[in-house]
Amino acid sequence: MLVAELKSFYAVARCGTVTKAAAQLGVSQPTVTGQLRQLESRYGIELFHRQGRGMRLSDAGQSLMPMVEKLVQQETEIDFRLRDASDLREGNLRIGATGPYYIMDTVRRYNQRYPGIDLTVTIGNSQTMLQALQDYRIEIATSSFLMDDKHLYRRKIAADPIRVVAHRNHPLARLGQVRLADLAQHALLLREPGSMTRQLTEDALQAAGVTVRRTLEIGSRESIRQAILCELGISLIPSREIPSHPDLAALDIQDAGIVMNEYLYCLRERQPVQLIARFLEMAPAAG
Repeated sequence: MLVAELKSFYAVARCGTVTKAAAQLGVSQPTVTGQLRQLESRYGIELFHRQGRGMRLSDAGQSLMPMVEKLVQQETEIDFRLRDASDLREGNLRIGATGPYYIMDTVRRYNQRYPGIDLTVTIGNSQTMLQALQDYRIEIATSSFLMDDKHLYRRKIAADPIRVVAHRNHPLARLGQVRLADLAQHALLLREPGSMTRQLTEDALQAAGVTVRRTLEIGSRESIRQAILCELGISLIPSREIPSHPDLAALDIQDAGIVMNEYLYCLRERQPVQLIARFLEMAPAAG
């Protein structure tokens, strides 16, 4: 209410009459007159000297005018800023992903369509990304964990078969296909706890009753790749994440169909926000 009254005060001060001020504001003359009276009555001051149909600022009005002028300018700037944000001419969208493989094409197209939006992509494991989303540290998350939460919007964006990756000199590399039991006598490279790839690997081995001879925990995809190239062991990796390298062999698993599903999440309460909604429109959907 105070802002509306001050805007009427400012318009009358600039226009010199209530009639002109009302026309500028797009309201009725009684509305402007009533707002001025309420403002003067509430604080027991006189803002204008009435001279016929004209209005001249009092001393109190003169001292108030610079502050109100700043307020009106700030309101205009806020309006422009909100319109820019609504039209996606500016802003910042933070994305947390388990890897670039499933979401980067959407990031590319979003960046081309809305070049004024600053994009930040953080890579981490599935649990870390979901926690960051719920802590409001990111707006979009991709995760391999299937989470049922009424506060989360979820969409499956990929279904990726998992394969065994070994160095081309490894004894398994010449087989082309392997069974889970074939892994038992070899060193198995595993991601850190919290990784869905690790969980799927351990679940598949347990279901098949297979115990591997030795495991090594390696904390990132890049480190897993390097460890395989250094012939430290083999690993189970989703197909899209398998690096292209002449010394690496990717083997189908003959007796187990292990699939990594990737999901896109956002907080349901934030789904209508233009910054997020436009990204969701561009993101893929897997059956």
